[in-house]
Amino acid sequence: MNKKRIFFSLVLLMLTAVAVNAQYKFQVKEVDFEKIKQETLDPNSRYYYPKLVKSFKSNDTIMNFEAYRELYYGFVFQEDYNPFRHNDFEGKDEVEQLYYKNPPLTREECDKIARYAEMALDDNIFDIDQLNYYIYALKEKKKYARAAVRQYRLDKLIAAIMSSGRGTEDEPWVVISPDHEYAIINFLGYVAKDQKELEGGIDLIITESSSDPKKTRDFYFDVSQMLQEAARKFPDDF
Repeated sequence: MNKKRIFFSLVLLMLTAVAVNAQYKFQVKEVDFEKIKQETLDPNSRYYYPKLVKSFKSNDTIMNFEAYRELYYGFVFQEDYNPFRHNDFEGKDEVEQLYYKNPPLTREECDKIARYAEMALDDNIFDIDQLNYYIYALKEKKKYARAAVRQYRLDKLIAAIMSSGRGTEDEPWVVISPDHEYAIINFLGYVAKDQKELEGGIDLIITESSSDPKKTRDFYFDVSQMLQEAARKFPDDF
């Protein structure tokens, strides 16, 4: 990844750090996928998946923390779940060039980023990079109220993922997309240098601090459920 884009992504993700740490204290607990599956597929459940998505996309902030966990991890049981999906809309190359440009951006450039982000998020509400870019564009356009709502969503999604573990070998973070491994690492102020696939569906990401290359740290992620669902849906690829 281009250094400017790495820096841009780090700046955007670090903007959420204070909010997550200060406002959303959470208890680390295991992800019970069987329970989440039952609740998100049951039309009578408060966590029925279409209800969660509708609430998430609304302009209020009524969802509790547990609902965010159900929303995030319940996605693996939805028909359109694909952990390896990538957005490829018209104008993508032009918009991506703006990610490399030093700020400030013009209003027209912010509009382009926002329009592309909206299309990407309509296709995948868990595209953390695009959610970050969208927030950035809204703030640059002084749409602070709209940016605040989306910042709240991003904060809660990051916190939901981090509540699944501690990023250690014994308590890895559980993710439903490979992209989210790097989002969490960048959020914490680190840059990935190497990646290893371990037994049991565990990814090891070897990193160094973005501010001090001599400071290194290993992060562990549990992708076993992600791989299990991907193998079920796309058997020819596995």
